[in-house]
Amino acid sequence: MSTLASNLPSSRADSVIETEVLIIGGGVTGAGVMRDLALRGIHCVLIDKVDLCAGASGGNHGLLHSGARYVATDLEAAIECRQESERLKRLAPLCIEATGGLFVGIEGDDPAFAERFPGLCGRAAIACDELSVFEARKLEPHLADKLVRAYRVPDATVDPFHLALANVDHARLINGCLYRSHTELLHFDIAEGEIRSAACRDHRSGATLEIRARQVVNAGGAWAMRIARLAGCTDVDLLYAKGTLLVNHDRMTRHVINRLRPPADGDILVPGGTVSLLGTTSLRVRDLEQVAPTVDEIDLLVREGAAMVPALAGARYTRAFSRVRPLLQGAGNTSDRAASRGFALMDHRAQGLTNFCTITGGKLTTFRLMAEKAADLVAARLGNARPGTTATAALPDNDAGRWTAPGAAPRRWFLRNDPTDMILCECELVPQSTVDEIVSAAPDGLPQAMSLEAISLRSRIGKGSCQGSFCGIRVASHLYDSGHYRDATGLRHLRAFFDERFKGQRLVVWGQQAAQLELAEALHCGLLGLDALEAE
Repeated sequence: MSTLASNLPSSRADSVIETEVLIIGGGVTGAGVMRDLALRGIHCVLIDKVDLCAGASGGNHGLLHSGARYVATDLEAAIECRQESERLKRLAPLCIEATGGLFVGIEGDDPAFAERFPGLCGRAAIACDELSVFEARKLEPHLADKLVRAYRVPDATVDPFHLALANVDHARLINGCLYRSHTELLHFDIAEGEIRSAACRDHRSGATLEIRARQVVNAGGAWAMRIARLAGCTDVDLLYAKGTLLVNHDRMTRHVINRLRPPADGDILVPGGTVSLLGTTSLRVRDLEQVAPTVDEIDLLVREGAAMVPALAGARYTRAFSRVRPLLQGAGNTSDRAASRGFALMDHRAQGLTNFCTITGGKLTTFRLMAEKAADLVAARLGNARPGTTATAALPDNDAGRWTAPGAAPRRWFLRNDPTDMILCECELVPQSTVDEIVSAAPDGLPQAMSLEAISLRSRIGKGSCQGSFCGIRVASHLYDSGHYRDATGLRHLRAFFDERFKGQRLVVWGQQAAQLELAEALHCGLLGLDALEAE
């Protein structure tokens, strides 16, 4: 087999890791594959070029689909979502809030679709109860006066960061599986139809790393097609659909609110912790590295969302963000909304490789099923006959990921009753003891490499209305005081943290958020001079 990967020049790596399975991509699917294989006694190494949930897994509205959203466009995906949602509510309750969901019709919406909706849900065995307008507005007083129809479905919300962290931590505890963040795949060494090793680079240290594995799983999400090309495989064919969402300062509703129509832009409002997420758009893109919200998308989301919940028109928005959905290519491909939300597992045998597979497409809700299918294939190739158990084995209720939940840190702080344990994030009441625990539990055993972004991913730091304006400075100061930072690295991490926060704020700079950003600029540039510091 002759491929670009096998023809690349090789160089001696700074270090070598040997494992049974290398998993590329730290989204919830990659984390799920890691845990599934660990439960079968298979050792894995999971890598991501950024960190857990850096792609679509960490950039969605956190909806645990009942399946009702897809009953008119993708029955198979609707059934999968319903089955997996029911399963995850039993097996991972620590990551899920059973909010329930409402599908609401507004004056001008298609009455024929509203009439068909219960029957469509029935085909997928999704519970669907019609409510009177009075009952719906009693449940959700912020709903529009022009409400004409409402149905209740078993939607819920899920914390993808907690979910991924819990899966990775469980795999580590079972048999010492290893997760390495900021580790990018450079190329494969391929010989005689097998991937012999993967050459990687650690972006924190610049060191090169060789990972030798018997099997390789491509769980790269939107990047899965690029990873497959590095292995010389051309059978992964994806569409890229950008989705943009808005974070509302308040929790506007108790239920997930869906527009009673076929999937479209700005038709979901999801309560998540103390905020609400309004989404989403769908725009075909080609460049995965240049994805950002636009003014037109923000205007569209606010306008469409306000049709369901009028208070959204004047609400405070703390940030906007975009991620890319990897969609499976289908016949026609005239609409991203019509593209399948199903997933595909490719074994690449027809491409001449016997130890490489790709799992792609799908939804956050179906991550466990996707991981199980990939693990079944990998285990069979390794001669491991132990069946998968993630359909019945609950995620352990331990410390992994718990600091991502709103209220977890302040409850712990009050119980500790330690006057020396200073609050570093006032918006979310995160104390220094929480930061210390997160740093000491660095996933790859490198606490000195934990950045403010990594700490933020594993906690509520920077998630409040000030978007890290104050807590970023306090956390960095604490890390200097504790000896975690000893040179300008901490300042560069601080600037990178603020840069990332600013990306989400710059398109929602009006009203209270404009004043907030003016204050942040005075602190970060006028006081600390971070604008003059060379960015990472």
